[in-house]
Amino acid sequence: MSAFGALLARPPLAGSRAGLLPQILLVIVCGGYAVGAATGWGSPELALFMGDFGLSVAATIAAVSCFLYARASGRRLRPAWLLFSFSSLMAAGGNAVWGWYEVVLGLPVPTPSLADLFYLCFAPPAIVGLLVLAKRPVTRAGWVCLALDSWLIGGSLLTLSWSLALAHTAQVANVEDASVARAALSLAYPLLDIVLVSMVLALHFRRVNANRSAVNLAIAALALTVLSDAVFTSPLLRSTYRSGQLLDAGWFAGSLLLAYAPWGARRVASRSDRPFGPPRATTSRPIAGSLAALTPYLAAAVCTLGILYNVVEGRRVDQVVVLTGCAVVLALVVRQGIMLLDNITLTQELAQKENHFRSLVQGSSDVIMIAAPSGILRYVSPAAAGVYGREADDLVGSELASVIHPEDLGGVVHELRRFLATPPHEEPTTRIECRFRSGTGDWLNVESTVNRHHGGLLLNSRDVTERVRLQAQLQHNAEHDPLTDLPNRALFTKRVRQALGGRRSGDPGTAVLFIDLDGFKAVNDTIGHQAGDELLIQAARRLAESVRAGDTAARLGGDEFAALIIGDGTRDQAAREYQVHDIADRLRLTLSQPYRIGASEVRVAASIGVAFAEPAITPTDLMRNADLAMYRAKAGGKDRVELYAPQMQADVVRRSELAARLRTALRDGEFALLHQPVVHLASGSVAAVAAQARWRSAQGILFTPAEYLRVPDDSDRTAELGRWLLEEAVAQAADRARAGHPVSVSVRLSAGRLLDKTLPFGSIEALLTRHGLPSGALMIEVADSDPRVSFDDLEQRLVALRRIGVRIALDGFGSGYAAINALRRLPIDVLKLDRGLVEGVVESARLHKITSGLLRIACDLGMQSVADGVDVPEQVLALRAMGCTHGQGMAFSGPLDEYRLRRALVRGEFPVPGATAARPVLAGGSIPLLAGSHAETPIPPT
Repeated sequence: MSAFGALLARPPLAGSRAGLLPQILLVIVCGGYAVGAATGWGSPELALFMGDFGLSVAATIAAVSCFLYARASGRRLRPAWLLFSFSSLMAAGGNAVWGWYEVVLGLPVPTPSLADLFYLCFAPPAIVGLLVLAKRPVTRAGWVCLALDSWLIGGSLLTLSWSLALAHTAQVANVEDASVARAALSLAYPLLDIVLVSMVLALHFRRVNANRSAVNLAIAALALTVLSDAVFTSPLLRSTYRSGQLLDAGWFAGSLLLAYAPWGARRVASRSDRPFGPPRATTSRPIAGSLAALTPYLAAAVCTLGILYNVVEGRRVDQVVVLTGCAVVLALVVRQGIMLLDNITLTQELAQKENHFRSLVQGSSDVIMIAAPSGILRYVSPAAAGVYGREADDLVGSELASVIHPEDLGGVVHELRRFLATPPHEEPTTRIECRFRSGTGDWLNVESTVNRHHGGLLLNSRDVTERVRLQAQLQHNAEHDPLTDLPNRALFTKRVRQALGGRRSGDPGTAVLFIDLDGFKAVNDTIGHQAGDELLIQAARRLAESVRAGDTAARLGGDEFAALIIGDGTRDQAAREYQVHDIADRLRLTLSQPYRIGASEVRVAASIGVAFAEPAITPTDLMRNADLAMYRAKAGGKDRVELYAPQMQADVVRRSELAARLRTALRDGEFALLHQPVVHLASGSVAAVAAQARWRSAQGILFTPAEYLRVPDDSDRTAELGRWLLEEAVAQAADRARAGHPVSVSVRLSAGRLLDKTLPFGSIEALLTRHGLPSGALMIEVADSDPRVSFDDLEQRLVALRRIGVRIALDGFGSGYAAINALRRLPIDVLKLDRGLVEGVVESARLHKITSGLLRIACDLGMQSVADGVDVPEQVLALRAMGCTHGQGMAFSGPLDEYRLRRALVRGEFPVPGATAARPVLAGGSIPLLAGSHAETPIPPT
């Protein structure tokens, strides 16, 4: 047992002392009584008192002790201890009567007397109690064997006792012409003792397992009492016996030992049954079985000794001895015959079971091996040929370590040593998994269940190579992208965590790169998703080949990739930034090279964001920083590398806060709608009004929500504002028309917003119908097309709007890269020049020529034009000279509320520099226009 197990198995010191104290007291009391009896107690009177009433008190204590224990014990053993209590009570009564005559009355005890009745009632309850404690035979043959064993012991003792003493006692009683009662009493005591001894010996090897210590002590107490009775019934001693002699110490000790048996044995059992204690020794069981088998032969030997005693003494062999001896021999023959039949049956069953288990072992698909304590294989089942590809005979005699992979041997040895050091009742089996060498030299994954076997090991092994491969494949699939076989997001996050938490956790050179392929969606839309998958596979191959051996390349999903660059330990910040930036730029160039897909050549670019590890940064934060840097690279023009800066995170937080403020302002009605007139540059008349949203502060000041209107993507935070702007513009335009001011209104919407599924085709027509505004009085100004927006879908949407009478304007003309494509494909009625062209049209000759050329294109296409941001008279003159038809800006009027707008409509026109004559206000105008001046307040209210 291990040192830890031995420490736990050691009983506490206080418990040991508590268990020894009753035993010491028992020895002291019994020894004191024996010393007193040996010295005659100092006086005849005290000797009589201790010899009679002392024995009675001891027997009474035993009776009370057994009775109390019977009440506390289980139902199975309760009758036995009650019978022992009654038996001790009879002994106490007999000694009390004996003392009454000798001590109180001073008379010799008559024969027979009441004491004899009590003494005779001592043995039967004890015999029945022993029967209750014994294991009951489960078969009829078992009962027969129990009866034969009892008779063999009793008959042999009767033969010996009759030859030694009982025959002489019977002759004396016959010579003295004693009464039948006295003769019966003289023989009853030894005969009952013989029966009791027979039951003690016969049942000693058949006692129950429950509280074996208490049963053993009780049997020892009864055996000591019977031994004292046997000495007392001896003719040589009985004639000279007086109360208080040394023989009484045997009865006294037997009674106290019976009283101590249940309680002292219970403490011993409670200590030995602790869960961490060592297993009970079982070495006495084979010896006990051998003695039980020798019992019939010992009984026959005792019977033979009784007969030989008569022969040696020259006596005539008594008929009782002859009859008893013959009966014993007959019982022995019958008993041996039963044993022979049992042995034949057991041998057949054993052979049958052996064949059964041999068939199971040999037919099992698992390999069963038995290893000696030295590690040598003593047995290997035939299944080894099919599992390991090696014959069982080749493995027998070899060391177990020789077939285990060297890398797994250390772990297997450690586990087996731990298992063997653990008590068997705590861990009966263990399981190990290692690699075994097969007959072909390959290594097989083997799982073995290990049991103890006579100090060695019993291994039940099976080949689990396919299961291990399947588990490895499943693990690989769970951590790798199925298309490119690169690590996925989960494995990449794990690698980042390991890089931040390993021995290089403080290395600032560790960096994460987020990579997005620019233009990949166009590849899917133009040549199909299968070609897109092929492009991703080639891009993943390039990425994996471009990173260093210790780095990790991964696909996060879609066209997003990532790379983990492990630092080299440098502390120079500029040097590490330059090194990682150079790696990222080389990756960008590699991924931007043309891809050969089928017969086509495809090009995409790569936007890369880089974030460096910082002290105490988490994997989530590091990857978020790289993602923010990647989106900054896309927003900065794509096909570039951007390093993360803390300001990026601050921008994200600020936009999130502003979005929350926008939702609150919309919910609380803090937005107002203004309109800026669109003026005919030749006459100064109002051709249309452009609807613009303003944010009303708590002080009543109106601010332009530029932070929301200029976001690059048409996100959810602007969708609700766009819906509100469109509905309010249509509602107020309808109110003005009913009031006699039927002027057209233009509303600016992005291309992405027009294609939003939350704004179906029929929603604008339903809005016009609900408010009673003619469809010709509304114009949608489309912002320059986002490259992510499909021109086909946008064209379909605008054609549907024009079909219901809504006019279309192209906003920001001259600033977007897709303006020419929009002119070619989209149904446009009006071109609106970007304010960036208008602002420098007077000062810059270059801008003057560009603007003049764009206006000439609009004229040739039959479109009207609107200049946005016309703020000074010089711009009005220059634009009108170039052929621009309409303008909007501070040169005429800023955005107006509803009251000032209606006053301006009543006035009818605005003064135009260089105009020859005034013209009437356009009722509805010929062009409905969108958007207004972008002279916005740069900072929204806080």
